[in-house]
Amino acid sequence: MLKAVIFDMDGVIVDSEPIHFEVDKRVMKKCGFIASDDILNPYVGVSNPEMWKDLKEKYNLILSVEELLKLQSELKIEVLNETKIEAIDGIIELLSDLRRNKIILAVASSSPRLFIETILETIKIREYFNAILSGEEVQRGKPYPDIFLKTAEMLKVNPHECIVIEDSTNGVKAALSAGMKCIGYANLNSGSQDLSRASTIVDSICEINHHFMISIM
Repeated sequence: MLKAVIFDMDGVIVDSEPIHFEVDKRVMKKCGFIASDDILNPYVGVSNPEMWKDLKEKYNLILSVEELLKLQSELKIEVLNETKIEAIDGIIELLSDLRRNKIILAVASSSPRLFIETILETIKIREYFNAILSGEEVQRGKPYPDIFLKTAEMLKVNPHECIVIEDSTNGVKAALSAGMKCIGYANLNSGSQDLSRASTIVDSICEINHHFMISIM
């Protein structure tokens, strides 16, 4: 039985992956390295500390992980303030439909909590969610299942009673490893992502509703 739906945020609730790509490229440039989308694509869905630890080791970046995170955070808020953020088509309708059907809702995103809260408040949907969890608040980020398992625990539901909506390879892996069904949203702005292991794949959030979710449980 479906009791809870867990949303990734970036690329699912809002089209913010382009913001992350732009900011991460600027951070890399500060370190004297020009990063391409191909370099950054594998990190979609990965928590920032894990991403910068790996990139620093791989490309010998001159800043410490702490400095990289601080610069990224500052630039992200700066870019966010310059950008008009709107919910992805179909999200408001989906949240309303699920709430009408008494489904518990949560956000489990690899972004920092401040960024998550700012986005949800900006597009005025914070009230829909019973729980919010950042990838920086668990021991291991996606593709490990920690964030989804902890979210289910916070919601007081079993993992097999949850459906996750994800747009990244790492997110799909994490959801399935947690024992949850996963809807893969093929968002073109999320880069080259392999969603083939998802329970089902959609090209638009508008394709999803309560009845659709019940059918894949």
